[in-house]
Amino acid sequence: MQDADVIQPTAVQPRRRGLPYVGSTLEYVRDPLAMMRKQHDRWGPVSDIDFIGKRWTVLLGPDACEAALRNADKAFASGDGWGYLVGPFFDRGLMLLDFDEHHRHRRIMQSAFTRDRLEGYTAALQPAVAAGLARWEPSTEFRAYPALKELTLDLAAEVFMGGADLAAPDELDQVNRAFIDCVQSATALVRANVPGTRWGRALRGRALLEEFFGRHLATKRAQPGDDLFSVLCHLETDDGERFSDEDVVNHMIFLLMAAHDTSTITVSTVMQQLGQHPEWQQRCRDEALALPEHPTMADLDGLVAIDLVMKECLRLVPPVPVLARKTVKETEVLGHRIPADRLVAVMVHLSHHMPELWDEPQRFDPERFADDRRDDKVHRYAWEPFGGGVHKCLGMFFAGAEVKTIIVHLLRQLEWTVDPDYVAPMSYASLPFPKDGQPVRLTRR
Repeated sequence: MQDADVIQPTAVQPRRRGLPYVGSTLEYVRDPLAMMRKQHDRWGPVSDIDFIGKRWTVLLGPDACEAALRNADKAFASGDGWGYLVGPFFDRGLMLLDFDEHHRHRRIMQSAFTRDRLEGYTAALQPAVAAGLARWEPSTEFRAYPALKELTLDLAAEVFMGGADLAAPDELDQVNRAFIDCVQSATALVRANVPGTRWGRALRGRALLEEFFGRHLATKRAQPGDDLFSVLCHLETDDGERFSDEDVVNHMIFLLMAAHDTSTITVSTVMQQLGQHPEWQQRCRDEALALPEHPTMADLDGLVAIDLVMKECLRLVPPVPVLARKTVKETEVLGHRIPADRLVAVMVHLSHHMPELWDEPQRFDPERFADDRRDDKVHRYAWEPFGGGVHKCLGMFFAGAEVKTIIVHLLRQLEWTVDPDYVAPMSYASLPFPKDGQPVRLTRR
């Protein structure tokens, strides 16, 4: 028999063991990039770990991640993967739906993110961002991250929910706390409704969010505005498909979390890097000052330096470093068999920092994304901060417009510096954020 006719057995991926139940959880929370590198260097692109009480298959590097995100044989489900981590708190949000149901909901929701809608959202952002930043009180130890978190929640209230009339400031604080509790449940070791635990707090947070959106839904149905909440209440396809009240509440809870958490960490990273690289801050400021007072989406699309900086910061600190999946049937990735009903961690963060893909990957170098280099094109999945495949972030263009809008107004109103030796002490107990609040030396222009 010729060698080519020999059926090669499918490899069984190696398993990295750790403490019972805990496994690699604490190592990931301490330093996920170091954990990913160690896993990849020792076990390759496909391996198994124990993580948060379950056995997971880990996919590392662009080829392995591509297999799950392209999902050619429809073996990987997003909802079942995320469902284990945060299912009770973001249940039936778009990210937690799959296959025909996901396609149906995404088709309806796409009408909320058309170019015309995005231009309207962008116009609403401009005065809200300018006013929010005008309230900042500069200091030598200004904590940028919590200030940005408050700002992006206010923006979400304006653009997504229709403005301050929907909720008083103290109620928005409760909503923000509920979102934080829900997101931080992902790496909880105690996953039961036990008082004082992250899981218990998240269950109460979800109940608060359901009550909040449910209380305002009838008004949005009867008296719609231009905000996303109103749009979701009235979207209808040519076939007459619409969202139920329950659908609207579920999607609002997920979208509001995704919008303000991910934008906050991106702008926070931008502030750090521009504070440590004054030449780039000035280059971006010159670009911002050349725009009209209230830039349109077309104005934002034409930005060059700010766009390069944003993309590089998304590479350095992807807001969602790991994507969760679960196999609905047996499948194979790079010659490794993955059984059905297996939780799978698609660790895109490592791809953003692999020296095989990026020159000096730890260095801030926005020119990587310039037209004459396009280092991100070395592999289709070398840079995937918005995921890929059918679950690629539907709001990515809104997110880009929001981040650029905040950066433009920051550069116009303020100047800041960051210690060149500063390294943000990141927390990865949920979505990444700087535990020290990210201090900057902030002055008003």
